[in-house]
Amino acid sequence: MYLVLTAMLALNVSADILNGFSLVDNSLHSSISASNTRNAKLYRDFQAANADNPEKTQEWFDKAVEVRLRADSLYNYIQKFKEDIVTLADGQKAVDARRATEGDPTLHIEGNSNLDVTGQYAIVEGNGAILKSMVAYFRDYAAELAENDAELHDAILKSLATERGYNNHLKDSCDWEIAVFDNMPVGASITILTKLQNDVRSSESQLIQYLMDRTDAGDLRVNKLNAYVIPNSNYVIRGGKYTAQIILAAVDSTQRPEYYVEGQRINDHGIYEAAATSVGLKKYSGWISYMDPSSGTMQNLQFQSEYSVSEPAVTISNNDLNIMYRGYENKFSISVPGVSNDKIKVSATGASLTQHGGDWIIKPNETTKSVTINVTAELDGKMQPMGSREYRVKALPKPGAYFKSGETEYATDSKISRGALLNTASTIVASYGPDGLLDLPFQITSFKLNVNGMFMESRGNKFTKEQLDRLGKLKVGAMVVINDIRAKGPDGKDTRLSPVILYLN
Repeated sequence: MYLVLTAMLALNVSADILNGFSLVDNSLHSSISASNTRNAKLYRDFQAANADNPEKTQEWFDKAVEVRLRADSLYNYIQKFKEDIVTLADGQKAVDARRATEGDPTLHIEGNSNLDVTGQYAIVEGNGAILKSMVAYFRDYAAELAENDAELHDAILKSLATERGYNNHLKDSCDWEIAVFDNMPVGASITILTKLQNDVRSSESQLIQYLMDRTDAGDLRVNKLNAYVIPNSNYVIRGGKYTAQIILAAVDSTQRPEYYVEGQRINDHGIYEAAATSVGLKKYSGWISYMDPSSGTMQNLQFQSEYSVSEPAVTISNNDLNIMYRGYENKFSISVPGVSNDKIKVSATGASLTQHGGDWIIKPNETTKSVTINVTAELDGKMQPMGSREYRVKALPKPGAYFKSGETEYATDSKISRGALLNTASTIVASYGPDGLLDLPFQITSFKLNVNGMFMESRGNKFTKEQLDRLGKLKVGAMVVINDIRAKGPDGKDTRLSPVILYLN
């Protein structure tokens, strides 16, 4: 039953949304590749400076090596975390095949809509708690290292935060690993983990640059000046804003360089901003003009960088089914990756909409045949459309009637023991059965008991004393017919259910 339900719930995550996660994941991999290239150059330059003057730089260079070791350790653990999840989703054979052909087996995942394995691996097996502790360990080390730079210190704490979050299913605050991985499709989980890897590399880059600046490298490397671009993020949602810090390494603190991007001079702090109006890979280049103290003339250092702009993505999942029911309060959880819930706005056409805790309650109008959910989010102070989805509206399906004794529900044509039949706590229930995908509050209002042609009515969901007395006189093999069963559903409508026929065993 659980596997069937999981398979049905997986249908809630549309192919378009999963493809969107894949596009985001690919963009993040490009960002990581750029960070790796940038970090490699920073380490080479730092090593060269240390070789020139180890007496002055050795302390800071040793710390840079420690940063690299710790960053690599965390990055590689996250990669193993991703591969373990993908192995559970696709199987070891598929993972080995992709590793042989593509290098990274977490790309082009076949089971990216699987909603089960991420929670199993991260929460049930406890690996998410381990990951959280490793992220926190690296974060605290990095933040302490950058304690003399308030902005960098705060940026590291924010980008690698592992505080408690909110879980839509628990309706309460919860541990970081539950907020991140609970009921999350594999495709989304892998993207979140890739984003975490990108944050690790970005923090590493900023730390190495910070340590280089601490050595007063300008005195040592006047012939090895370099221009660097340090973006806040290489991934931007359309409608948002790309921001990067362009810096000149080893500049004389008494001189203020001039910064140019695409031929235009920008502000004196080297902060470049560009509106993200279209999707795709965006490249730009420029130069930094600085005063060469040895010649007394202005010199130019060239630089170039790139970033990706992607379409907005929104996750909309129906907690009950991938359709809506008329006359019923359908419960939805709606989120936008990277945006807090208080900055998300939701509207629905053809239905009433209210918010309850972390869920959205949507009740279709009586005559509507479809409902469209529209989601917007606040990005850089402006409301941006993040996506929409249309749902078909169906009438509530008619439930079946069951005789429930203890924890057992007896369907029609079942054999039943005398003890179960005469249990005074037994009830007539209306439900969709043990394999049903819905669990709705139907109330039995009345039924009739037919024993050997004698009809006896009950105004509730239990046998009356007279009915129990009659049943107590039956012999093994006798047929018990419970018919004219009436129930009231969550829509308030009265429903007549099919009879339940039992045989005394």
